[in-house]
Amino acid sequence: MSSLAAAPAPDPQLQDFGSDPWWLVGGKVLAVFVFLVVTVLMTMWIERRVIGRMQLRVGPNRAGPFGLLQGLADGVKLALKEDIVPRQVDKIVFVLAPVMSAVPAFISFIIIPFGPTVSVFGHQTALQGTDLPVAVLLVLAMSSMGIYGIVLAGWSSMSPYSLLGGLRSSAQMISYEIAMGLSFVAVFMFAGSMSTSEIVAAQHDKWFVVLLAPSFVVYVITMMGESNRIPFDLPEGEGELVGGFHTEYSSLKFAMFFLAEYINLATLSALATTLFLGGWRAPAPISTVWAGANSGWWPVLWFLVKVFLFIFFFIWLRGSLPRVRYDQLMKLGWKVLMPFSLGWIMLVATIRALRNDGYEMRQLFIAAAVVAAVVLVATVVWEMVRGREDGEEVVPGAGQGPRTDPSAGGFPVPPMDAPHYHGRAREPVRPATIETPSEEVTSGTH
Repeated sequence: MSSLAAAPAPDPQLQDFGSDPWWLVGGKVLAVFVFLVVTVLMTMWIERRVIGRMQLRVGPNRAGPFGLLQGLADGVKLALKEDIVPRQVDKIVFVLAPVMSAVPAFISFIIIPFGPTVSVFGHQTALQGTDLPVAVLLVLAMSSMGIYGIVLAGWSSMSPYSLLGGLRSSAQMISYEIAMGLSFVAVFMFAGSMSTSEIVAAQHDKWFVVLLAPSFVVYVITMMGESNRIPFDLPEGEGELVGGFHTEYSSLKFAMFFLAEYINLATLSALATTLFLGGWRAPAPISTVWAGANSGWWPVLWFLVKVFLFIFFFIWLRGSLPRVRYDQLMKLGWKVLMPFSLGWIMLVATIRALRNDGYEMRQLFIAAAVVAAVVLVATVVWEMVRGREDGEEVVPGAGQGPRTDPSAGGFPVPPMDAPHYHGRAREPVRPATIETPSEEVTSGTH
């Protein structure tokens, strides 16, 4: 009997989902909801304490022991504040936008596996809400739906700052979600499935962060852009957009946007853990020494440790990096991450095809090194040629027109390439002539 109890349960299979009783399904949904709410409160506390230490501050230390109840106090404060709705807003869309942003954030977490198959009141069930053949695509779909809430919040507020924040968020989502989806393709090729439980099962001997390190790097960068946090928090930049898409929101509506942001942070961290860090599986030293590390309820601990390490990484970046410019953000997404992801997918597919045909791994690594060297040399040459073209000085009379002062009449915005403006000559702005008032008018006004 003891040997049977010590034997680890088999990994969850896709066909095992959908047969749980109703009370167990409801319990899983409730557990996921409570876990996300508690994770948001803990993340807020950790973020304030960590950034406080990084900036030589104390952080929250009044509400509860060590300030642990500060997040709960903030939630109560937001709930009791006056709900201000501007007069000219589209009220229906204005109210629905926070809901459309928060609800998809909760739905995304339902396909994340917390652990293997366990016994709950005599029923064998997987520690996962549900699973689908295309479960990872559900996360991408829900993150896209959450952007609708942000865009509609900016549009319905009838404020230029809110509208610009919503438009920024949509452009940022398009550029970074494409690169994020491309980083998943290599994982799908190695796992042979889009199911999260089967992806975790495919990492039983080696995590994908080792095999697919470039995909992992691309995902880490895109997950920062997807979460709208520093250094990529352009949709709510306080310096230029006041508060961005939620400028006109207050009370519980603002709290729902706040909640959605932190839930997305937890979801992206859990997805990175599932796809690249072995999911709920214990790290190599623990799993090799302890045979029962990946059975029972212990995998929940390994999963939580990995997720909160990712959350700490997010917080560390927020306290370390400045906000990038919007043109730098778009250039990174469209000109760097997407071409690199496409090239990496082609390389991974080629290596997989050659290995299936019986080629040795040594030959494949040599071929991959040659391809990487060619790409690197081509990139360096391209940057040199482009830098030379951008650095050429325009000579007057050489077909480009005379050099002009780019700041002359530069309203509302001067040209980006101010030292080398290749535009048409503009008439200098002459100061307007101000007539001196006559003595009669001056004496009459006084």
